Parts: sequence; C-alpha cells; structure tokens
Amino acid sequence: MQLTPMAPKCGVEVSGVSLANCTDAEMDNIRTTIYEHGVAVFRDQEFSPEDHITFGKRWGGVDVNKYFPISDDFPEIALVKKEADESTNIGGAWHTDHSYDQIPAMGSVLVARDLPPSGGDTQWAHMGAAYDALPDDLKAEIEGLSAFHTADHVYKEDGLYAQTDMGKNLRGQHVRTGATHPVVIRHPQTGRKLLYVNGGFTINFVGQTREESLPLLQRLLDAAVMDDNQCRLQWKPGTVAIWDNRTSWHNALNDYAGHRREMHRITLSGEPLAA
Repeated sequence: MQLTPMAPKCGVEVSGVSLANCTDAEMDNIRTTIYEHGVAVFRDQEFSPEDHITFGKRWGGVDVNKYFPISDDFPEIALVKKEADESTNIGGAWHTDHSYDQIPAMGSVLVARDLPPSGGDTQWAHMGAAYDALPDDLKAEIEGLSAFHTADHVYKEDGLYAQTDMGKNLRGQHVRTGATHPVVIRHPQTGRKLLYVNGGFTINFVGQTREESLPLLQRLLDAAVMDDNQCRLQWKPGTVAIWDNRTSWHNALNDYAGHRREMHRITLSGEPLAA
C-alpha cells in the first residue's frame, strides 16, 4: 500500500491494494490509515455490490441507515442519489453521520456508481486537527462539556428534507432520535482528542438552551472547517472512499444541476464514545 496525502491535515489516497481482495494485514492497515487521516480514497476499484457488503462485514459490522432509500437486491446498501430533475441532494452541508445515535456509526464505505459529467465532489475536515488548532482558552471552555444530538428536525414528517423535492425518496420519517456525547472525545483506537460537534445534528450543550448554546457552538463549527483543515475528492468511475465519522466531517457538494448522481453507501458499526 502506498499513501499519498490529499491535503496537509486530512485525507489520503491509497494505491496498491484491491479492496475486494485485500488480505487481513491490508485490512488492518486500511483501518489504521482511516482512523488517523479521517478518510482514505481508493481509485480504479472493481467493487461489486457483493464485494461492498463482504468488505463491510469483514470490517466488523454493518448498520442499515434508517432514512436513506435502500437497494432492493442488497438491503445493506443505502442509495445516496439525486435525479437529474431534483434540486436537493442528501448530505449537502457539513456534518458527521449518526451522531444522533447512542452508539454512533464508525464510518462509511461509499462507492461511485453513476456520476455527473462534472461536479459532485465531496469535502472532508479533520476533527483532530480542528481540536488541536483551538486556542487554549477555548479548549478549557469546552473541557467536560457534553452536547445533545438529534436528526428529528432533518428527517421527520415536516422536517427540512420533507420540504424539498428529495424528501419523497427518504424512509424513517416516524423515527425519533436523541443522544448526548462529550464535546471532546478520545478516538477509541488512536486515543487522539477530537472535536465532536457538527452543524447538522448538534442542537445544544447540556444544561443550556439552543439559544444559549449557539455562540459557542458556532465558534466551534467555524473552527472545524478552516481551509487548511479540509480535503476534497473529485469522484471518478471506480472510486471508493472510506471515512471515520469520529475523526472527520464531510460535505457533499451540490453543483451538478440537470445531471444524475448515484452513490452506494454501507455504514460501518461503531462503539460508545468517551471523553
């Protein structure tokens, strides 16, 4: 395996490995790479839906997303798609997946299946680098804080997505979520301190109202997406991206109006988070 940095602080491209046929030793190296860098990109992969599911199960477990449409033939695979006549995409804002669950998903394996002629890039930002760059007084202010996360305002019957042309594609509008996590966590494998809030699902700090929480929360959200903390992926046929939801945020850019885009996603099971 050869690693090429995508940006100074976030993301790597990995060459010299076939995900469908990787050895146990290569799988261990892939895990470590993603835990450290937040996201790893693999080009020119032959990766069928069956390969996709097998890889996810080898990693350690697959979580079926409650909301996304799923493949009729492969229910473990969520369809992240936008039709040519739709204007809203899934995941079109900075966030980290499943922070609204008591045990958040570790990450995702996303496979390009149908791409627009241009556009549709994905950005990631590294939450270890984000925490490291915070001034000492801000680190002290958030030490010991916890925050409440939910997806209800996004996915419920009258939520943000239901009011768009993409809402008709989603499932789980009756599902209700809510979880409390430390604002600063330690990565379960690397031990690195990570900032664990996000603009999509973090609502308030414990003991504060939404309004009371917003000034500090916005400072953290702004710090997380400093330009030198980001990487950006231009998708091509055969590209697979695997990321760690604890180590990174991501944002799916919506700049391909009039064209279809379909990605296949498997969500990898996680573990409880701790300060």
